[in-house]
Amino acid sequence: MSHNSEFLMVNILGTYECKMDAKGRLMFPVQYKGQLGEALKQGMVIKRSIFKKCLELFPSENWQEESKMVSKLNMFKKKNAEFATKFMAGVKPLDLDGTGRLLIPKDLIAYSGITKEIVLTSVVNRIEIWDKAAYEIAVDYDPDDFADLAEEVMGEFQTE
Repeated sequence: MSHNSEFLMVNILGTYECKMDAKGRLMFPVQYKGQLGEALKQGMVIKRSIFKKCLELFPSENWQEESKMVSKLNMFKKKNAEFATKFMAGVKPLDLDGTGRLLIPKDLIAYSGITKEIVLTSVVNRIEIWDKAAYEIAVDYDPDDFADLAEEVMGEFQTE
């Protein structure tokens, strides 16, 4: 991985509420524009999330890293081929328009259940786009349950 994509991954931070208009456009948060800088000129990629009912927006360079993993799968194994098809479903390139808006494709709006009120939130190397009500449900958790999940997921890592 190049130094540049690592830099991008580190710098996508923040959660912002936005409004989507009737045509599926939203103002891309200026904070993300500042963090992504030159990477915005290379465009972005939007896709369905695998595990959650939201969309994922990747800077192009981060998307290339993500899709490289899938390209290494043996497509002569049925499950791999099925996964690749589902993983790539609805994937589309996106650019900001002249006024800094993103146009979310209608099929992805339908998939994610996004309405007028939306939340954009950074998750490592991507930005998730949620319907605001669904996001609030997704992040509402019992602290004890999250503690158990954190221990299970992060318990193997040792800090230096």
